[in-house]
Amino acid sequence: VVAGGLISWGIAIPIYTALYGFEGEPMDAAWNIWNSKIRYLGVGAMVVGGIWSLIKLFKPLVAGIQASLEAVRQKDRGNDIPREEKDFPINYVGMALVGLLIPVFFLYLGIIKSVGIAAILAIVMMIFGFLFSAVAAYMAGVVGSSNNPISGVTIATILFSSLLLLALLGTGSEVGAAGAIMVGAVVCCAAAIGGDNLQDLKTGYILGATPWKQQIMQVVGTLSAAVVLGLVLDILHSAYVIGSPTLSAPQATLMKSVADGVFSGNLPWGFVSIGAVIAVILILMDLRQEKIGSDFRIPVLAVAVGIYLPIELTVPIFIGGMINHFGKKSGAGEAREKKGLLLASGLITGEALMGILVALPIFLTGNKDWWPSIHGFSLLGPIVFISVIGWLYKVVTKK
Repeated sequence: VVAGGLISWGIAIPIYTALYGFEGEPMDAAWNIWNSKIRYLGVGAMVVGGIWSLIKLFKPLVAGIQASLEAVRQKDRGNDIPREEKDFPINYVGMALVGLLIPVFFLYLGIIKSVGIAAILAIVMMIFGFLFSAVAAYMAGVVGSSNNPISGVTIATILFSSLLLLALLGTGSEVGAAGAIMVGAVVCCAAAIGGDNLQDLKTGYILGATPWKQQIMQVVGTLSAAVVLGLVLDILHSAYVIGSPTLSAPQATLMKSVADGVFSGNLPWGFVSIGAVIAVILILMDLRQEKIGSDFRIPVLAVAVGIYLPIELTVPIFIGGMINHFGKKSGAGEAREKKGLLLASGLITGEALMGILVALPIFLTGNKDWWPSIHGFSLLGPIVFISVIGWLYKVVTKK
């Protein structure tokens, strides 16, 4: 991720300013160049990375489908399947998929106002949702949910959907970008849930759980989340405004920019293409590292994320990675590493929960100034930040 940030801020922006110059203060100019041009390198890299993930996992995907169909055939023959391998029947899954296509179709119809185009979008969503959720699930099962390529597959879906709708609706369409975003939203949710579910099923397999029972409860969990997430997002938007500096949502902002750029004709395709070339080079480098058996790998999607994320987000990620590295070098042991991971997870969860709790009074009263304004504590933030770094370092290095 930090390598991607260095590509953006340490290489691409200096080259751009050397070739084309800049206006205004250097820092403001750098941010404007990154926002309007350089971050689209990440778009091209993410699209190539998402497609590469699909190509790389095509054979395991086909094998998984064949295994599911074979399980159905064995059941029809009356053969017993071990309890630990009994999935929810795939024919029921197929019927549920067809049934759920109907509300999705009406969702797209409400935006596009065309039965034919809404049907095409529903089919595109189903194809991309199936393929990319399978990719995400496989990655989560083999490596872990932290390696779920959600951003890459979502941007690839939005770009493809935007180009398809551009061909059907033409430039300047007022609903094309919204339609593409909605296709990407469904695929994004499918990929996220697919990765999370496979992580749960993998854990259940290790513990000897029954898969079909887990899968039923995963459906319950998905429905429960769908009920409350809309309210949570509404609270956060009312308090902070999603997309503002307070709640920047860089991935969502970038995806909106891609969809809008396709229909307005302002998408910087040159930078998208350069990003795609960078991704191909990174993939070739990673393949070489894999061939020689090196532990140092170059995950293209992680670099792509670093290219389009603001630098203030990539630096803390780098600091966390260095703390983990020093913990391993200290020989403190796996138990200490896991303790540090739990502490970091708790800090992330606590920050998210506090963001919602602080937003609740704003949502209920409409008063954004309810929190008392205390002056003279400008150094408190850096002090707390450094203290947390020291705390994490002590936890992972203490033998």
